[in-house]
Amino acid sequence: MLAFLIRRLVQAALVMFVISIIAFSIQDNLGDPLRELLGQSVSEKQRQILRDKMGLNDPFLIQYGRFLKKAIHGDLGTSYFFKRPAVDVILDKLPATLELVFGASLIIIVFSVPIGVFAAIYPKHWFSKFSMGASIVGISIPVFLTAILSIYVFSVEFGWLPSFGRGETVDFFGWRTGFLTRDGLVHLILPCIALSSIMLPLFIRLIRSEMMEVLESEYVKFAWAKGLQPRRIWFLHALKNTLLPVITVGGVQIGTLIAFTILTETVFQWPGMGFLFLEAVNRVDTPLIIAYLIVVGLIFVITNTIVDLIYGLVNPTVRLTRPQE
Repeated sequence: MLAFLIRRLVQAALVMFVISIIAFSIQDNLGDPLRELLGQSVSEKQRQILRDKMGLNDPFLIQYGRFLKKAIHGDLGTSYFFKRPAVDVILDKLPATLELVFGASLIIIVFSVPIGVFAAIYPKHWFSKFSMGASIVGISIPVFLTAILSIYVFSVEFGWLPSFGRGETVDFFGWRTGFLTRDGLVHLILPCIALSSIMLPLFIRLIRSEMMEVLESEYVKFAWAKGLQPRRIWFLHALKNTLLPVITVGGVQIGTLIAFTILTETVFQWPGMGFLFLEAVNRVDTPLIIAYLIVVGLIFVITNTIVDLIYGLVNPTVRLTRPQE
């Protein structure tokens, strides 16, 4: 386990190094940050003086070396718009995004597991056929379209749920959360449903296919031959091994959900990291854009490492270190 952790930490450091290079290298393609800082009334000479002062005219390697030296100490630059450290601005928006991802993940888990298992056990049932058909439709519809349709139906037509904003939040040990207020929970419903819509059909189909494969395995047939109760076979023997690949895919998809929050937060005007990122792109706030990409990359790396550890604990047959020769 220790050797695995060390190896994964080295890999994580290399991945973050590559992400930092990619994130930093795109800044020249985003536009001129001085346009937002100074406007159009400043002369070109004054612009060049400020560019030299900010180090924007230095060679790429010098700029990146300066950035990397600060990044090691947790300094990813200062936002041009907010006049604050970019990391602090992102961390202020992080709770809203994580709440959205957590709510969507709950919806995915609560619905995908029972529906997928039922569809595997009773593949010819009308509900199973309906679920598989609906899952194809769900995968095909983009997140932003699901969000717009949900707003039209539940906010515009029926007026049941709010269409934008985060609602009332309370402080919970320094964490501003909407899960502890009725207004916050109501505001979470539509964004969480929209965000989960792209992953829920995927997990239903994944659980169904894995469950059907496990039910055809030899040890399950042996359990039937022993005369075990069907529920014991389905939920103790088959489901446990079905969840192994689901855990792996689920860990990767957590990072994907964070990426999809850009669309969801834009439609619902949700004050999270994704909405902040789009505003930073419009303002050419390059330090904030770079910090966002690095933070999201770090979340991907951390979740993948945790998933590998969980996979090894759930399935003892998986060796986390290299086999002895």
